[in-house]
Amino acid sequence: MTEALRRRIGLGLLTAYGVGVMVGAGIYVLVGIVAGEAGIWSPLAFLLAGIVALPSALSYAELTSRMPEAGGEIAFVENGFQKRWLGMIVGFAIVVGGMISAAAVLRGGVGYFVTLVPVADWAVIVLAGLALTLIAGIGVLESLSLAALITVVEVLGLVAVSWAGLWAEPSAEWSAGVGPHWGGVLGAVALCFFAFIGFEDLENMAEEVRDPTRTLPRAILLALAITAVLYALVSFSAVRTVSPVLLGQSEQPLALVWETATGKSAGFLSAIAVVAAINGVLAQIVMASRVLLGLGRRSVLMSPFATISRRTGTPLVGTGVVGVVVIAGALALPVATLAEATAAVLLAVFLLVNTALILLKLRQPEAPFRVPLWVPVAGVILTLGALLLTSGPGL
Repeated sequence: MTEALRRRIGLGLLTAYGVGVMVGAGIYVLVGIVAGEAGIWSPLAFLLAGIVALPSALSYAELTSRMPEAGGEIAFVENGFQKRWLGMIVGFAIVVGGMISAAAVLRGGVGYFVTLVPVADWAVIVLAGLALTLIAGIGVLESLSLAALITVVEVLGLVAVSWAGLWAEPSAEWSAGVGPHWGGVLGAVALCFFAFIGFEDLENMAEEVRDPTRTLPRAILLALAITAVLYALVSFSAVRTVSPVLLGQSEQPLALVWETATGKSAGFLSAIAVVAAINGVLAQIVMASRVLLGLGRRSVLMSPFATISRRTGTPLVGTGVVGVVVIAGALALPVATLAEATAAVLLAVFLLVNTALILLKLRQPEAPFRVPLWVPVAGVILTLGALLLTSGPGL
């Protein structure tokens, strides 16, 4: 066993990984839900959500330059609060949230797949889960290269829908040009924020990135910017083409946009949704195994997760355990994804991470990449607000 992960990832691959994690399978449904809340002003809701996420992304960017290591949130919180136990709790929360999310996405992706190919869903869950776990264990370059390729397919699908919507006849609601209903827009921002969760996964690749103090902050901000623009473009095209009410009622809103705009079948979007699910599951397996690596380095009981294979340069034990739990969860969980619970856990982590950066900056202002003190303060305020919104009625 070796003690170090292999540094094989550059800026382009890491940015593509981040975009893929954030875009995921959810955007193919989320656009409709947001349209039902915000109406034709959905693009504004997505852009505002990106602004809400920006302070936390900037905080992660500075913290990764200070502590570029796998399972970074553990180190961030541990060093900021100077309490190891709190860092360990954060690590466990991230691993559990990642595995539940991956299981739910795997289950959802298989649901799309069996509508295209008539096979037993349990068999697809097992085979797909094992294949993705094997890919994650073979090597990080191989895993992220596949993820980047899938991301390209996802983005091309979203661009195709956007292009069709931009050239289609505008809907009556769009032509009427009704002003924003701010209650609906702000409520939609809380939903949209979930679509940006994923940039935090990038820091868990810190020990496998070339020149991490420069590459990680740039990749985090680039991925967030690309995703925000993509979401705004897709939602703009959707509400321009189809009534927001119909979008809100549809389980496949982007397919509805394509069919309305072109008059052609949108079966290819179901295939892309399957591919997007594969990307999301692979990303979560890779991420959770790195957080387990960080936990293993800090606890004797967790030490088996700290081993790294000489052959693959990856944490095989953690990858295998995460893969098995994801498959079991996908077989056992209902279709409901527990997305709100997972998001609430991650928002609580963001709250702790932003607070940790405030404490670190007060003790030690210097860092390779620095943001003003008001950035993590804004991150605390905005994340706390998002947490309160998620606990409110209707969410």
